[in-house]
Amino acid sequence: MTVRAVLGIRRWRHNPLCRPTDRHEAWGALAALLLMLIAAPVLGWMCGSLTDEALQRAVRAQQAQRHLTTAVVVRGPSGVSRFAQDPEAAVAEGTAQSSAVARWRAPDGTARTGRVSVASTVTDPGERIRIWTDDGGRPVTRPMDTSTARTHAVLAGIGATLVAAGLVETARRLAVWRMMQRRYGRLDRAWAETGPDWGRTGTGS
Repeated sequence: MTVRAVLGIRRWRHNPLCRPTDRHEAWGALAALLLMLIAAPVLGWMCGSLTDEALQRAVRAQQAQRHLTTAVVVRGPSGVSRFAQDPEAAVAEGTAQSSAVARWRAPDGTARTGRVSVASTVTDPGERIRIWTDDGGRPVTRPMDTSTARTHAVLAGIGATLVAAGLVETARRLAVWRMMQRRYGRLDRAWAETGPDWGRTGTGS
């Protein structure tokens, strides 16, 4: 619809049957098309860039504050881990499906014991697993990596582009609807003025 209206601008310019609203609709469609092709991608690029900057800062902060260490299983898995249910508490690399009691050392060398998420294959006491801890030695999630952050930023930029294009098209449709309402209003008024004399032109009645 938008492209047809844009292509009609040249055809309607010298058409005696072309109404002002037709030209307004065509120029509005052209403006909407330019916004969708130029402004929306620019907005999406800006949104993606800002998101990437924010996520990369978060990546650097997580990588600085989270430490990979080795834990030793003290007691095997027992049911579904609360860490598996709570992503902020998940600590095992790979798929964590159960919890086990393990012992590890905090970054300052302090011995720690607690429940950590483990893969289903890790069941025997004495097995060694890799976990992430914060500066205080508490289990935390694995830090986000750079590629994951960039993927999220790209998706955010694409989403912003699509939303912007959708808003532009919605605004164009609303403008066209408003012009149509005004056009019908003028037709109704013209019909109301002409209607009483319909078929009796020149009768003087």
